[in-house]
Amino acid sequence: MNGQNRADIYRGLEVDIILKKDQRTGKRTRGIVQDILTSAPRHSRGIKVRLEDGQIGRVVEIPLAEE
Repeated sequence: MNGQNRADIYRGLEVDIILKKDQRTGKRTRGIVQDILTSAPRHSRGIKVRLEDGQIGRVVEIPLAEE
């Protein structure tokens, strides 16, 4: 699932984000959402979040839970 809809993202969710410094390379960082920083219901480049470790970036993917 992509990270463009704010309704799909909530605290405690595991997500893949792209940090500002990694936008050129597309390197992803995985973490747990602490805060949702984008107030709009949708954002074309991904909802901006703060991870529990303090890193901030835009959600590019919500990985499926492994069963």
